[in-house]
Amino acid sequence: MESEAHLHSMGTPVSEIEIDTNLVYSLLSDQHPDLAHLTIRLVDTGWDNVMFRLGDRLSVRLPRRTIAAKLIENEQSWLPLLANQLTLPVPNPYRIGKPANDYPWQWSIVPWISGVAADQAEPHANQAKIFASFLRSLHIPAPANAPLNTVRGVPLRQRQAAVEERMQRLQRKTNLITQKVIDTWNTALNAPIDVEPKWLHGDLHPRNILVENGVITGIIDWGDITSGDIATDLASIWMLFSERNTREQVLAEYANISEATRQRALGWAILFGVMLLDTGLIDHPRHAVMGKKILHRIPEDA
Repeated sequence: MESEAHLHSMGTPVSEIEIDTNLVYSLLSDQHPDLAHLTIRLVDTGWDNVMFRLGDRLSVRLPRRTIAAKLIENEQSWLPLLANQLTLPVPNPYRIGKPANDYPWQWSIVPWISGVAADQAEPHANQAKIFASFLRSLHIPAPANAPLNTVRGVPLRQRQAAVEERMQRLQRKTNLITQKVIDTWNTALNAPIDVEPKWLHGDLHPRNILVENGVITGIIDWGDITSGDIATDLASIWMLFSERNTREQVLAEYANISEATRQRALGWAILFGVMLLDTGLIDHPRHAVMGKKILHRIPEDA
């Protein structure tokens, strides 16, 4: 969701190229003509990609800015190697598209996963064990050539300046950056990384988790896939579940989480909450609501 180049940007990054159904149709017609007869419908525009539904069973995912092009290549290269071990459905690339027709980057055709984003429909408390099992299935050692990510899985001190700049700005706009949040953040900064690097999703905020009838149906948007500190992904617990008992159940089901790792996970949750709220207040109300919920939950558990 956020790259180093945009750490100090105020709102949602601007698309660098116009992407519409006509472009998708032309790319399909040239490269995957057997799919070009399927209905194309815009579904969502994120920070990095635009998503179209293709017929009933597929979707098309196209980067909307240069920095996202490398992320989708990481997803195309590495997600197929992980997909079979993961305990929840993921959009393992079905076809890969190439630059063409004035569109400059690789793009993907992926399976359609039903459900709505978890910020619109919170998963039921009975999904705690299922979500913990998914995290365990993902968090295994990554090879030495795993993609590097300068903003996910790294020591929190590498993000300190940008996060605290946002926190200071939010203190002038809201009452959510409480002393408890600040103290929790400082504790997280000083918590040692006491685990080996593992595979990470890297961007497990609620818009990348799909839910249907209270059940988690899939995990999408793997562009930030990297190797690093599992606390980055564990932060999703505070982003996903509103009840403290459910959050504690996820942590217990994951098992063997040290106090230092829990502290860092709270720090990463603050990072996501601050980032979502700060940018959301500018031009994305949905992100602002996500950020507010996260920052409300932190003091309950810290």
